[in-house]
Amino acid sequence: MNGGVNGVALAVFIFFFVAVTVMGFLAARWRAAENANNLDEWGLGGRSFGTWITWFLLGGDLYTAYTFVAVPAAIYATGAAGFFAVPYTILVYPLIFTFLPRLWSVSHKHGYVTTSDFVRGRFGSKGLSLAVAITGILATMPYIALQLVGIQAVLDVMGVGGGENTNWFIKDLPLLIAFGVLAAYTYSSGLRAPALIAFVKDTLIYIVIAVAIIYIPIKLGGFDDIFSAANDKFTKAGAGGLAPPAEGQWAYGTLALGSALALFMYPHSITATLSSRSREVIRRNTTILPLYSLMLGLLALLGFMAIAAGVTVENGQLAIPQLFEDMFPDWFAGVAFAAIGIGALVPAAIMSIAAANLFTRNIYKDFLRPNATPEEETKVSKLVSLLVKVGALIFVLGMDKTVAINFQLLGGIWILQTFPALVGGLFTRWFHRWALLAGWAVGMVYGTWKAYDTPSGTQKHFGNTADVPGIGEIGYIGLTAIVLNVVVTVVLTLILRAVKAPDGVDETSAADYKADSGDPGVQTDLPPATAGAPGGH
Repeated sequence: MNGGVNGVALAVFIFFFVAVTVMGFLAARWRAAENANNLDEWGLGGRSFGTWITWFLLGGDLYTAYTFVAVPAAIYATGAAGFFAVPYTILVYPLIFTFLPRLWSVSHKHGYVTTSDFVRGRFGSKGLSLAVAITGILATMPYIALQLVGIQAVLDVMGVGGGENTNWFIKDLPLLIAFGVLAAYTYSSGLRAPALIAFVKDTLIYIVIAVAIIYIPIKLGGFDDIFSAANDKFTKAGAGGLAPPAEGQWAYGTLALGSALALFMYPHSITATLSSRSREVIRRNTTILPLYSLMLGLLALLGFMAIAAGVTVENGQLAIPQLFEDMFPDWFAGVAFAAIGIGALVPAAIMSIAAANLFTRNIYKDFLRPNATPEEETKVSKLVSLLVKVGALIFVLGMDKTVAINFQLLGGIWILQTFPALVGGLFTRWFHRWALLAGWAVGMVYGTWKAYDTPSGTQKHFGNTADVPGIGEIGYIGLTAIVLNVVVTVVLTLILRAVKAPDGVDETSAADYKADSGDPGVQTDLPPATAGAPGGH
């Protein structure tokens, strides 16, 4: 790493950071309703976003600073095996085309704000709804922490905060300032802040990748030299070259499939989805979001470029920021660092809002304050969004960064276990609520135990691939866990149906899953108190 502070890069970084901070606070006035004291407004942006706003918001939500740093870092460390992120983002869009419009329709019809709202309404089970809510919150917390890790990686490369021997407060002060600003404008503007900032974030990322994919190979002698250098590294390391060995193919495939199934189970993905103004907006977005997969494929190549450029770092998460520092002029390195930093702020804001909405609607309102008003819900959600970010900050500052990464991987295993209740519930009511809860519990216990029992690349625990029982291949633990989840759910449903165990009350109807904003009975101009209430029509 270069010694001292890169003043030019830091100045450019601060310029963009200040610009998006101002945008974050001004967003409170953007498309604001007369009464913003309800979760439809604060937590879902008034459910008013069109195709392009939703596209930028979902892109800003799914392609995070951690993606920018970690995907090429995985290529840098393991070779082509790290490309699993590219096929899984290709797999996910046909998948969500089948169920997201149905979720939007029923949620719009009944005023659902979270996936747990839908599960409770569909199956008439607060217990199952609580399980989905807790899983979503647990899976989101380390994800928020990793966005802060992305900001910290950029600050470290720019030389901000001093060395390892610097007083802890001085060293972490820049991150504390970034956190404080994020918390303030999220509290003030809700989902409108990341929606507006996402335009800047995605534009910067596209510019940086377009320049990097042309400029850096020219400086390194072309792609032939880049791939040759990477191949030499992995051949010498005994990995057999760029491509993963045959024994790693099952892990690659199951990790891609499991990740595709899990991506839109995360609360922040659903929050961004439900903010759109019509069913057709969702359908259009599933057809244009693959443009981000193209960007991700190009981004991943930076890992090979870091190898060819001779980048050497102890922490692989610093490889790409260090590549930018070494290869770009200082001013453009600042632009690249700003893209990563802003790429952390957008998803962190959406994630904290999503986690706060889950707590407010499905824990606070369902179990603690059933008569809470929309104004009270909004106040609680704002406060919880702050607490969630404080928890993520403490996690980042108090623990080793690899622990945060491992917990995020564990979160992916957990969130996948909500798939049968959410996606299954969108197409059928056959699954019994008690069977779904039992299947969820089995998947959670198995996934957690197996992950804890499996070493990762940096720790003794919390790996994400292990032997698949009965097959003898190495596969993604989350996919094995959800198979067990579904088997238990199906078997218990057969038993419970046979003994005529009581069902919960389904408050939805078949027509609700195809309703659009302009359809009769789908009322879009209700007073906030009604539109934000469970089951509001």
